[in-house]
Amino acid sequence: MGNKFNLHIYRLLSLITLFSVAMGMLESSVVIYLRELYYPGGFHFPVRATSYTVAVTELLRELATMVMLLTIGMVAGRNKHERFAWFIYSFAIWDIFYYIFLYLMIGWPASLMDWDILFLLPIMWTGPVWAPLLLSTMMIILAVCILFFSNPNRNAHLKLMEWIILITGSIVVVIGFCKDFYISMTTLYPLIPATKLFFSKQTGEYAAKYVPKNFDLRVFAIGSALIFTGICIFMLRNAKKSEIRMD
Repeated sequence: MGNKFNLHIYRLLSLITLFSVAMGMLESSVVIYLRELYYPGGFHFPVRATSYTVAVTELLRELATMVMLLTIGMVAGRNKHERFAWFIYSFAIWDIFYYIFLYLMIGWPASLMDWDILFLLPIMWTGPVWAPLLLSTMMIILAVCILFFSNPNRNAHLKLMEWIILITGSIVVVIGFCKDFYISMTTLYPLIPATKLFFSKQTGEYAAKYVPKNFDLRVFAIGSALIFTGICIFMLRNAKKSEIRMD
């Protein structure tokens, strides 16, 4: 039973890795097209204003990407823990190869310290390239651990406290990515309720003026430390359980 399970996991791992690498190539291709049109002299902040159609298309493209990655997890996993593992694994591989293909094709990023727009929903996420790459590495580690300990003989799963630690860390990390843009935007539009800044005309107007000034490393470090702690707790708990069963 164990050998059949391992062969199944290895086969899925190969196929999903291939799919995620191809998605990374597709994503980088779209970005290269946009940069050729809007940044022929090289990408820089502030971003150039686009038409309403292009802006909406970009938002829908990001949503479609998330749906595709979630679908991979739903199809490949046998339970919620495996589905989560395959989702974050495919997400991480896609993100890493997105930057690899950008570097190979246009020589960007020139440095891991270069700033990038990481996501657009619900507001713009920005940060140095090394930050999402670090998170992607931790996502791969967690995904592989979940799949390894999901062997039918182990039947491991994330406990509630581990979920809480991982989710809390993820929220803190997102705050770190959005903080500078949000503070800058609310400073520019102090009379508009914060809830109305999401998906508003003012958000688009400010995005075309915004130049990142500060990446809050402390917030990001706290979030990353929480995620890393959650991974370690899960790994140590299940490794210890495996040792007990072997004895």
